Amino acid sequence: MAKSDIRVGDSGGPWMRAVLASLEDLPTAVRTFDGDWSGAELLERMAGAAGFLRAAGPEGRPVPALVGSSADSIALALGGAFSNRPLAPLGTRLTVAELAPLVSGLGATALVADPANADLARRTAAAAGVQVLVADHFPALEPDFEATGPDSVVLVLHTSGTTGEPKAVMVKDSAVFHRAAAYQATMGLARGDLYCSTGGFHHTGGVGMLFVAAASGCGVVPFPRFTVESWRAVAALRPTCALLVPTMIDLLLEEGALGEVPLRALQYGTAPIHPQTLSGAMAAIPGTELAQAYGMTEGGPISVLTHDDHLRALAGEDHLLSSVGRPVAGLELRLEDQADDGVGEIVVRAPQIFQPGPDGWLRTGDLGRLDAEGFLYLEGRSGDTIIRGGENIYPLEVERVLEVHPQIREAAVIGVASRRWGQTVKAFIVATDPERPPEVALLAAYAAEHLAPFKIPADWEITESLPRNAAGKLLRRRLG
Repeated sequence: MAKSDIRVGDSGGPWMRAVLASLEDLPTAVRTFDGDWSGAELLERMAGAAGFLRAAGPEGRPVPALVGSSADSIALALGGAFSNRPLAPLGTRLTVAELAPLVSGLGATALVADPANADLARRTAAAAGVQVLVADHFPALEPDFEATGPDSVVLVLHTSGTTGEPKAVMVKDSAVFHRAAAYQATMGLARGDLYCSTGGFHHTGGVGMLFVAAASGCGVVPFPRFTVESWRAVAALRPTCALLVPTMIDLLLEEGALGEVPLRALQYGTAPIHPQTLSGAMAAIPGTELAQAYGMTEGGPISVLTHDDHLRALAGEDHLLSSVGRPVAGLELRLEDQADDGVGEIVVRAPQIFQPGPDGWLRTGDLGRLDAEGFLYLEGRSGDTIIRGGENIYPLEVERVLEVHPQIREAAVIGVASRRWGQTVKAFIVATDPERPPEVALLAAYAAEHLAPFKIPADWEITESLPRNAAGKLLRRRLG
């Protein structure tokens, strides 16, 4: 089969076939302030990006990238999927020390960047021993793609395990197809919608939802960086659906800006939302259908709180706003190691799970309980993960950085409840010299040199000792 003859119904995987069908005759596939790309134009830009990626390494090897959300990054991600060089977007707020191991772990020979992130990419590439390719513009070329299969890796996302060590999640064609089907059923995503995600491009809520939208016939509105002003500005592009995290909803409510972008549907998730925030949002945008999706980098959606559920809450069943909805159709969910109160670890199996365990089940690390109607309520983490504004932070990583400081003998980090962020980081410090404890401002500056901004402790407490058991293990639950 000639590459340029790939059509719907050929040997491509179900997601690839859905994307090709969706882009055919689609009037608006990408919309920015510079204008629209039709489906045909996006395919041509994808072909240009695929040609660019051929210099980034051999087929079948992921290509790490430091790029923001833009029309070109959309072409790059989809072009990578269709050229058997799956893109692995990395967080542009991470430090070189955090990024270099991720690049090396992929076995990459090159790191791709857009102009805005070129300097960070050059420093990261030097540390990882790879070359840098800066992508400024992709020419429009005749489509020249490789057909995927159901098990083809089309995207690589990074998350972290319970130890805090980064791990790559291989996203396969078939799993993305089933993820798109779940969002079509629960959010009504359909041809003609314009989808705008405010999530970071490297997140499953960013590039991951781009892959969902592309298979659902939706156009995409890139959203480079969230501010209240940028949210107000995007109204001119007339998106119909958007994804926000609770922190953003809070801020927009405070500024009276949430309703300035008329939406058919608003999806939110990635972190728990305060019921008062949700009630305020429902009052501010009464004509918008709300849906809360619970999932993770390893796959989802797992459960959805639908618009009808929100209406029930508005009618008096406000306890539903504390849930993450009910498991989506076709997903099996069980609670392992349940305590007397019914709380156990959430374990799931479904075709939209990207990286299940060897037995086919994903152990989420989240604790939850189910009510009589099947609504799922999250009760925290089985590990110690801190989730700040949708970003996962692992205490051990922060503690290791702090304990290198000469004035710190021991450090412990926990998450504390935050109305805006869900959780923020608090550090407990045992000084090397109790008579001369370190200054908090200097510790914060030190942390800023080694950690991404969202990982820097917001609160510091100097203490004489840390609680430990007889074996010397830190009793984190006693800190607060």
